[in-house]
Parts: sequence; C-alpha cells; structure tokens
Amino acid sequence: MIETTKKHSIIIAGGGSTYTAGIVMMLLENRDRFPLRALKLYDNDGERQAIIGKAIAIELQEKAPEIKFEYTTDPVEAFTDVDFCFAHIRSGGYKMREQDEKIPLAHHVVGQETCGPGGIAYGMRSIGDIIELIDFMEKYSPDCWMLNYSNPASIVAEACRRLRPKSKILNICDMPVGTQRRMSQIIGLSPKDLEVRYFGMNHFGWWTSVKDKSGHEYLPEIRDYVAKNGYLTQVEVDTQHMDASWQATHKKAQDLLAVDPKYLPNTYLKYYLYPDYVVAHSDSDYTRANEVEDGREKRVFAAARKIIEAGTSKVGEFPIDSHASFIVDLACAIAYNTHERMLLIVENNGAIANIDNDIMVEVPCIVGKDGPEPITQGKIPLFQRGMILEQAMVEKLVVSAWINHDYQQLWQALTLSKTLPSAQVAKEVLDDLIEANKEYWPELNKSALHVDLISETPVESLV
Repeated sequence: MIETTKKHSIIIAGGGSTYTAGIVMMLLENRDRFPLRALKLYDNDGERQAIIGKAIAIELQEKAPEIKFEYTTDPVEAFTDVDFCFAHIRSGGYKMREQDEKIPLAHHVVGQETCGPGGIAYGMRSIGDIIELIDFMEKYSPDCWMLNYSNPASIVAEACRRLRPKSKILNICDMPVGTQRRMSQIIGLSPKDLEVRYFGMNHFGWWTSVKDKSGHEYLPEIRDYVAKNGYLTQVEVDTQHMDASWQATHKKAQDLLAVDPKYLPNTYLKYYLYPDYVVAHSDSDYTRANEVEDGREKRVFAAARKIIEAGTSKVGEFPIDSHASFIVDLACAIAYNTHERMLLIVENNGAIANIDNDIMVEVPCIVGKDGPEPITQGKIPLFQRGMILEQAMVEKLVVSAWINHDYQQLWQALTLSKTLPSAQVAKEVLDDLIEANKEYWPELNKSALHVDLISETPVESLV
C-alpha cells in the first residue's frame, strides 16, 4: 500500500497557459492519490495569468477549499515552500510562435513550432527562461523537483544537461502519450494497458514494441492500421476537438511508416522526412499559431471569463488534457516511489547502445524517488542512428550558440538540419530570425572571416 498522507505544494510555472486549468482539474480529480496543501501559479504576464487565476480560484473554493491557492508574478513568493514545479512556459508567447512559423515559410522551408528553424528560434528564447526558473527553484525550495514540458523539449533538455547538470529537473513530453492513446483505440484497450519500447529524441523517435500487461505484442496489428489510416481514429476526431492540421498530421503517419515499415514512427518525423510536402501544404498567412489562437485560446479564456462573471464553476468546466494526467503520474512516481514506467528525456549513457552517451534521448524509464532509470533499448538500425546523430548535433550547436553568443554555430545548426536545403537558405532564414528575436535572444557575435559567404561569383568565372 502506497502511503499518500503527505500533502504537497505545487507551483505551475506558466500560469497563464491554456493548459493550466486542465492540469488543475486533473490535480483535483487525483487528490486521493496525490493530495495537495497548496497550489500556486507563476507567470511573467500578470494580466493574462489573472484571468486563468481568478477562474481557478472559484473552482477551488467550490471543490477543494482546503487547498491554499494564489497566483503571482513574484518569483520569491511563487517558489518558496514548494515540492514540485510543473513548468510549461512559452517564451515570447503566440506572437513569437507566429514568427517562428511564418519567417521560415517565407523562405519556402518548414515553419513549425518545435522542428526546424522555428524550433531553433523557440529554443534560443526558451533556454534562458528555463534556467532562470531552475535557479529560482533551487534558491527558494532546494528540495523541489521540476517537471518540465516546455518546448522545444530536446533543446531545453540539452541546455539543462550542459548548464544545470545536477538540478532536479525532468524534461518530458505528452506527445508520445497522445499517440499511445490512439494506439490503444486502434486495438480496443486503454493507454494504461500498454507497455511500450521506444527510442529516439523528443519529437523524433520510433516505437519498437507495443504490448499489453500479459505480454501480447500488438505492433503488427497497429502497423497494419497505420499503413492505411495513419494514427487518425474516429474517436479522436469526434471527442478531442481535433483541428484540421492535427488530423492531417496523424494521417501522414502512413507515409512515415512507409520509409521504414518495421517501426511505428513519431508523427513529427514528417517535418524531417517530407519537408517539401509540409511546405506545399502550409498556409504562410494562417499557420498553426493562428489556428490555436482562434481555437483553443478562445475556448479556454472564454470559459474562464464565463466562470468569473458568474462567480461559480457550475456554468462550465475546463477540459482535462492527456498531458495533465501524464504529469500527475510522474509526480506520484517521484513522491511515492512507485517505479512507474514512463517515456522521459534523459542523458543516453548507454540506453541506446550505438549513439553517444551525452545525447539527450527519449526512452522508457522506471521512475522513483531518485528520478528516472532508463531502460536499455540496445543497438538501433543505421537509418535511425544516422537521423538521430544528425539531429542531436543540430541541437548541441544551438545550445553552444546560446552559451557562446555565436552566430557561426547557429548558422551551422540551421545548415545541418534536414528541414533546410542549403547553407545559403539557412543564413537568410537566420538573419530574419535574428531581427525578429532581438528582444529575446542573446546578441550573436559575428566574425567576417567566418560568417560571410566566400563569394557569390559563379564558380566558372573563378577559373
């Protein structure tokens, strides 16, 4: 029997996020296994956070008045006396997400939040903010664990490995959880019934096994379904308010599977394996950022305002998201040493036998009070190994560029990415991203010796 008498104090960093209310609702649903004594929201955008905070205050007063609740923009107040920090910040907000997507598309390359140039731009904004949160946490609550699912998770994880290697931070992502939910629908089980094997990096990996608790292997059955339908299921279309762009992403998995029919692919691989398709099917005037602002953003904040105006939560409920359940499971694993099996982003150290030890990989782990213990996945095939090594070097170059304020390294990172066709295009995209991110990135040092292209004169005229 797991002892759950201790009550926890939680801070949600990124309190103004559209996901915050869903996490709070999930925490309330799970008070029997993860009881709370205090809950705080922290955000640097006080006006935005106040709307979510006021609505949550009403929810808590009606459903769990014993939980002390506050929301603040003061880091001292926020991080003092907390056991867990759930971090899901968006550095630069939707305004900069839109730039991450539209600037690359203007150059006819992938414009996406976490992949390619957009993901690199977002990473350059996120690193400093995450490190600041870690420092607040360690100063005011040194025994606290940070469960971080701020994007882009791989770049953030690499930065944490380099800059705060001893910090109690776990970098996680709900994307595999969502895909595994769809897998469970395909075979008529629940997500909790599945035990998977997976290797890769965040938004960049493959499932090699999907078993139930009795050991029956469902990978061939799921593979047959994905080959025809992708991961798209009618259940998700009907119940999850799935936007058209996500339906297309899940459907595209059938083409990802065709590249290597042995393993089930992560849907984000479409940005690396089919970048030309992605660009051709993107609207540079109306990207995913606009879709979210017109969809989820409006729904959540409208619900919050409705609750505030009525003074009661009875007029409507906030949705509970799949990643909210995942993060509560992870907190329980640490708090109560449950040794739950979960996919986490960790330093490789042999988990994947034939790639470098210092690459941040996403693999199944056993999680207890001391953190994650990766489950060894063995050697991986040449194709996947090559893709992972290339993408890992992109992300290492990004973090090096942030640390060193180095233009050259960031240009190299973009050039190395499979989402860009040449160093010339990479440089053009980078220069536009620098201009857009002046308020957020460290100033990058240029060296004329290294940065300028050798010549724009045609080669034949040099002979």
